Parts: sequence; C-alpha cells; structure tokens
Amino acid sequence: MTADTKPVEAGKPAAADAAAPRAWTDGLSRAHLAQLTIAAVFVVAYVALERISFIHEYRGLPVTPWNPGLGVALALMIVGGARYGLALFAGITAAEIVLLQTHLDWPVILGIGAIISSGYALAARMAHQTLRLNVALPHLRDILVLLAVGIGGAALVSLLLGAILLAIGHLQIADFLLASGTLFLGDVIGIAVITPPLLRFWARWRERTVRQLLPPAVELMVLGAMIAAALWAIGGQADSDGFKLFYVLFLPVVVAAVRHGLDGACISLAATQLGLVGLLHLHEYDARIFAEFQILMFVLTATGLIVGVIVTERRASEQAAREAEAQLKEKQAEAAHTARFSLVSSMTSALAHEINQPMTAARALARSVQHILRGPVADLERADRNVTTLIAHIDRVGGIVSHMRDFLRRGRPHFSTILIPQMLGETISLASTDAASHGVRLELDVPSNLPPIHGDRIQLEQVLLNLVRNAIEAIATQRRTDGVVRIVARQHDAPARVEFAVIDNGPGIASELAGRLFEPFTTSKREGLGLGLSICASIVESHGGRIWLQGSIASATEFRFSLPLDYNPSA
Repeated sequence: MTADTKPVEAGKPAAADAAAPRAWTDGLSRAHLAQLTIAAVFVVAYVALERISFIHEYRGLPVTPWNPGLGVALALMIVGGARYGLALFAGITAAEIVLLQTHLDWPVILGIGAIISSGYALAARMAHQTLRLNVALPHLRDILVLLAVGIGGAALVSLLLGAILLAIGHLQIADFLLASGTLFLGDVIGIAVITPPLLRFWARWRERTVRQLLPPAVELMVLGAMIAAALWAIGGQADSDGFKLFYVLFLPVVVAAVRHGLDGACISLAATQLGLVGLLHLHEYDARIFAEFQILMFVLTATGLIVGVIVTERRASEQAAREAEAQLKEKQAEAAHTARFSLVSSMTSALAHEINQPMTAARALARSVQHILRGPVADLERADRNVTTLIAHIDRVGGIVSHMRDFLRRGRPHFSTILIPQMLGETISLASTDAASHGVRLELDVPSNLPPIHGDRIQLEQVLLNLVRNAIEAIATQRRTDGVVRIVARQHDAPARVEFAVIDNGPGIASELAGRLFEPFTTSKREGLGLGLSICASIVESHGGRIWLQGSIASATEFRFSLPLDYNPSA
C-alpha cells in the first residue's frame, strides 16, 4: 500500500461515499422544487381569486367584499412558513399589473406588495410560533387566535397602505377611513372564510380523514337550496333594500354549523360568500352601502365559525369522555379478572384438597376394579358398582375444574337469566372446602320461589365469593371453632329487587375503615391490595344495583347488595 492510498472501511465502498452528497443534493433539490411548484401554483391561484372577487378600484385600492387570496396565503404561510410571503408578494404584483391595470408607479406597486406580504407573514409567524395555533382548529381558542391575527394583520396593512396612498396624493383625507376600512373588512372576511377550511383540510389530510369533511349528499343539496333561496330573495329586489334580507343567510349557515360543526360552517360560509360576490357583480352600490354590506358579511362569518367550533369542541369532548369511559370499563374488567385470580390463589390449598380427595378415591376404586377383574372369579356386579362410583368422583372433579375455568375466564360480560338458588349453590360449593379448613360453617337461607335476575353470573358469583371469603378470613383471625357465615336472599318491592346479605360472627370492622370500605386500596389485611370490595361495588353498580355495609359489631357483621329485577344492560 502506498502512502497516497486511503484504506476503505469494510462494507462501505468508495462509490457509496461519493453518492451520499449527491443523494443529499438531489433530495434538497426536490424539496426546493416542490416549494417552488407550490409557490407558482399559489401565484396563479391568487390572481384568479382576485379576478373572481374584484369589484372595482377605488383610489388605487381594489374594492372587494372579501379577499380569498389572502385567506389562501395566510393558510399557506401558517402551514409552510413565512417564506411563502415571497409568493404572496409576486401574486400581489402580478394582480396589480395584469388584473387591476393600475396607473401607480413601480415603486408604489412594489411597496404595496412588500407591505401586504410582510404584514401577513408576520401575522402567520405570530399565530404559529407565538400564539401556538393548532392548525386543526379543534378549540374556540384557535378560532379566536386566527381571527385575532387576521384582524391585526389586516388593520396594520390597511393603515400602512392608506398612509402611502395619502402621502403620494392618491387619497384625500376624507377618503382615507372609507378606503382603509373597506380594504380592512375585505381582507378580514377573506381570511375568516378561506383560512379555516384550508387549515382543516390540511389537518384531515395528515390524518387521512378528508372524506369526513363533506356532509352527506342529501344534506348538501338541502343546504345549497336554502342558500340559493336566500340569495334569490336578496337579489330579487331592484334596489339596495333587498340586502335588508341578508339575515336570512344566517339560517343555513347556523344549521350547517350545528349539524356538522366547524367543517359544516366553513363549507356553508364559502358557498354563501361566493353567491354574494356573484350578486355584487350584478349590482352597483355606493361606498356607504358597500361598507355596510361588508360588516354584515363579517358578522355572518364570525357567527358561523364560533357556533361551528363550539359544536366541534363539544363533540370532541363527548368523544373523549366516551373513550375515557370505555378505557375505565376495560381497566375495571382487568382489575376484576385479576381479583378473581387473586381470590382463587388464596383458595389454592382448599381447592387442591377438594380436587385431590375425589381423585384419590377414584384411583382406589380403579385399583379395586382391576383387582376384582384379575381374580379367579370376577365379581362383575361389585366391579360395576365401583366403576359407577369412580365415574361420579371423576365427574365431580370435572365439575370443579369446569366451574373454576368459567370463573377465571376473561372477556365481555355475558348477561343471561340467572336462577338465584343455583348461583348461590355454586358459590357455596366453591367456598365450602376453604370454610371447612378454617372450621367455619356455611349456611344458606334462600326461598325457593325467588324470581330469576338478569346479569353476568360469573361476576355476581365473584361478589358473593369475595364477601364470603372476607367473612371466613375475619373469623379465622379469632381461631374460633363456632364460626358461621350465612348467605341470605330476599325479594323486596318498591322498587322490585332482590337483596342479598352475607352475615358472619367474626370480630367486626374498625370504625375508621367502615366509611371507606368500598374505596380502592382500603384494606385491613396485612397482605391485601384493597381492591376486592371496590371491584364488588363496580360489578354491582354495573348491574344497576348498590352495595353497602349494613352493620358491623363484634359477632355480627353484615354486608348487603341489591339487584333490580327489571335491569336491562342495553338500555
């Protein structure tokens, strides 16, 4: 290797190193090309929009009921940056020369373009960076910020332009306020009508939900008919008195805003403004009536936007509340599922004994049958009896395992008709071995004529089993041999309900815990999580009922919960 030779790192050819700057340059060029294309399209669109909205020139200023080009420019600068102010400058200059065919000198034309583009670039920068405008306009604050920067930019630009034309003699002092005010209102209306839907479109484009912008076709036709009828009534008058019917236009705009929020308000306002501009092209009005008309247009626009964004914000809040409620229910279901596992884990030894006893008997019976069949004289009748008993033991084990599997299952609540004696019998079956191991007797007091209830059997068994287990553990702490837990169920009227009670003769509950037993993380157990009773309360409440501590004194602790007989989970 010579001194001039440079080693090439393994896995990185020299060609790749040379191509990296080229690829970066190509990428940069593509980005610049995209920006230039957007700017060129904007300039053409700006001139076209000026042609559509232009009415006449007044003392060197274009008179228009609204300036949609500025609305497009402000949206572009808020989304793409203040650099698109150069495109606005080019569009203003082209419009002054091509469309207005102004007689102003070149320095004045360039000064007008510089003032307008700089003023609105500053407004866009302030909205995006200083005031942190959310381009999706989800809140009333965002609409107010957008209107504020639009009004501020329009006020600054109109005053500066009026001052320039006043200084060079194109405006008289008497015309200054009228010309500046007319320009100000036109710019503000153009921003208020065009900028919001463009920002909403950009936000939905990024979220891939553009199709949600438009209302259903039938509603679009109805709104269009309402707007057309109002415009026909306004334009049907031969004089300016026809515009006293302007307030009729509030109806379709407000209806669209209430029905479809900000998107509906933006669409109806754009359609209304286009129709009104078309009417203005057909009629000639003096400057005073024109200014009054612009004020009415601004009031209509502000009203529609505020109503629309309030509706959108409220719907977003309701959707967020529904999602939060769904997440809470999911978390509660997960907590209840975990609590069932915890409950079964604490009963492991009792369940193991419950399963081991019939399995041991079944094994002994199987060996007995084997011994009988291998003897010199097979006693088939005895073998048959043993096999029958063996099957019964195996069925018992299968029933325990099946019931436990159902109890531990996780999923959506399964509501069905529940026979109360059967449900309580299954609860006693699950808790009996654990109770026997602690010397506690279980008693069941259930009338045979109780009506069925509607709910999730597994969840309600969890409530009962949790209360019974708590009672057993409380009695076990006293090491007494006469412990009793009674489960009682009774039907009550007014309202029709079934009330359950779990009563024990344990030590009772401390007074400092009694008032907050059903709050999460409240427990008297050394290793308890304090979630059992909280989950029980959630389950009972989800079934339209309530749970409470009826009484707690030594040797007489009683928990109760009631379930309505007419509960309908789909209501």
